[in-house]
Amino acid sequence: LQEYRAKQARMLGEKVIDMGAAALQIQKVWRGFSQCQKTKKQREEEMIFLGMDPPPLFNEVSATIIQAEKVSSLRNETQVKHEENYRKALVTIKNDLKLIEGPDIKENLQDQIRHWFIECRNLTGTFPEYPNVEEGGSAIIFSNKTPQQVTEDIIANQEEEEKNKKKKKNKKAKKPKKPKKEKEKKGAKEKNKEEDEGWKMSPSVFLPTMQEGNNVYKDLWKNKDESWNFPQNYDPELIKQEKRKELESEIRVQVDELMRQELKNLKLAVDREKEYPVKAGKKKGGKKKKKGKKGKKGKRGKKDKDLTADRTIESLYKELVEEGLLIQALKVNLSDYIGEYSYLGTTLRQVSIEPMPSLLDVRQLIALYGVLPLGSATVHEKAPLVKSLLLAGPSGVGKKMLVHAICTETGANLFNLSAANIAGKYPGKNGLQMMLHVVVKVARELQPSVVWIGDTEKTFYKRVPSAERMMEPKRLKKQLPKILRLLKPDDRILIVGTTQRPFDAELQSFCKVYQKIILVPRPDYASRFVLWKQIIQRNGGIITNALNISCLAKITDGFTQGHIVEVVKGVLTDRRIRQQNYKPLMAAEFIAMLTSMSPVYQEEEESFKDWYAKTPMGKKRALALMGGNTEKEKDKGKKKEKKGKKEKKK
Repeated sequence: LQEYRAKQARMLGEKVIDMGAAALQIQKVWRGFSQCQKTKKQREEEMIFLGMDPPPLFNEVSATIIQAEKVSSLRNETQVKHEENYRKALVTIKNDLKLIEGPDIKENLQDQIRHWFIECRNLTGTFPEYPNVEEGGSAIIFSNKTPQQVTEDIIANQEEEEKNKKKKKNKKAKKPKKPKKEKEKKGAKEKNKEEDEGWKMSPSVFLPTMQEGNNVYKDLWKNKDESWNFPQNYDPELIKQEKRKELESEIRVQVDELMRQELKNLKLAVDREKEYPVKAGKKKGGKKKKKGKKGKKGKRGKKDKDLTADRTIESLYKELVEEGLLIQALKVNLSDYIGEYSYLGTTLRQVSIEPMPSLLDVRQLIALYGVLPLGSATVHEKAPLVKSLLLAGPSGVGKKMLVHAICTETGANLFNLSAANIAGKYPGKNGLQMMLHVVVKVARELQPSVVWIGDTEKTFYKRVPSAERMMEPKRLKKQLPKILRLLKPDDRILIVGTTQRPFDAELQSFCKVYQKIILVPRPDYASRFVLWKQIIQRNGGIITNALNISCLAKITDGFTQGHIVEVVKGVLTDRRIRQQNYKPLMAAEFIAMLTSMSPVYQEEEESFKDWYAKTPMGKKRALALMGGNTEKEKDKGKKKEKKGKKEKKK
């Protein structure tokens, strides 16, 4: 057959196939393919070793994590059972204590109070006045004190009061009037001291509570032997200690009523001999006291008129919703504000360059000034009071998203008092007063509340553009400081302003209204890398090795979060998501859409930094960073100038 085929090939003029050459060709292709596969595998192993890529089973849940989850679920079940047993024990142990120890506690309290009566009678000559129920009864007198210590305290207090009265009289007689010059000098010295000291960190208000908790742990739990309590059930002795105090306070109320009556009887029994003279004295004194009561009446303070006293909160709420002043907040969590910390900030400061805050710094500040005080009443009481907050930054960086995130995290109502939103609503001065009164009243009743003023620079325009004059953007300019004064320390109401062009507003009035200013920057490389990755995954994209996210993050320098979200939504259509299995995503697809968008340039960001440096907060920050060196240099310069002038005169 081979010979026949060879003859046929010669007859037709075809070339004879060399089997060796064919084998070499196949071998060449196979070796090339196998080597490509090996190098690819080695490259992946190298990237995993360097920590640039995750290991192959990185996303799979390990057996240890599964075991840990089982243990935690079992622990939760046992905790629930122990909690139920503990609640039952609280009731049963208290009832047992009432039956066994209740009569003894009652007798001890009565003996203690009687002993106090006799001691006071012997020392002062009269029976003491029994404290009222509102003051706390006998608990105030016998707070960890014996009757002897109580009587000693009474005598000491009387002596101290007499001494203080004498000292006050002597001081009033001897006090000379200080001249005005001395007062001015003192004021100047105090100002200089404040300037020299600069910015200092105030002590934390939460530290004492943390220390108290730590001390309780040290005293109770640190050295406690719980070898007998392996399953971690409740400790009956601890419950008894707590319930004894409760039982004592309950019994003390009953004892106080009995002892008040007993004290009255004692006074009547002792003062029977002087009964008639005392009664006469009381009558005379009583008339004088009545005359004294008729005399002066306290001045009543001026109260703000309630313009809507005849209306319910529900009707006011409905009116604000219909007018569009009370809007529904979008369901956005603070964790949805994606970003990364700037790890090069310290190195830039060493080269005397003040970096812009990172996106996670902004998120942390929003949590500190917005979410925690509005969400927790205890934090609001103890933390520094922040009534107003300003978010300044270019468009697309997520200012509105942060406002909505504050509302969703705290469950706050959102009032929109932007210049564009209130245009044409509640016209005239009376209408404006009514609008603000209704907003503040509803916000106070249904707190926590957020009052949002979008494009707030329009409220404080230096010059109102002719196109916006009909809108009356400066309506709230004079009213905002009044609203801030109306807000009490107990009110969990936050005024949040957002602005793209803060340099168009009057600086003084702008900074008077907003206590805290947060600059929201464009995202840096680290934040852009995280943004691209997470936004693509959230919109149904699959990230493979074919998609170079690092390249996308580098190219999109200057583009904001809004640009990135818009590009990703434009590329990842339903059809493109279905094609990902056989046609993976490429960076070129996203870059094509970016060409039609204009980024935020460095000059615009610098203008925000320059504006912030002019604000009072910016000046304080600059002084804190410089350590007051600038003021010292100025003083030196002034001294040199004075010396030069003196030399010229000579």
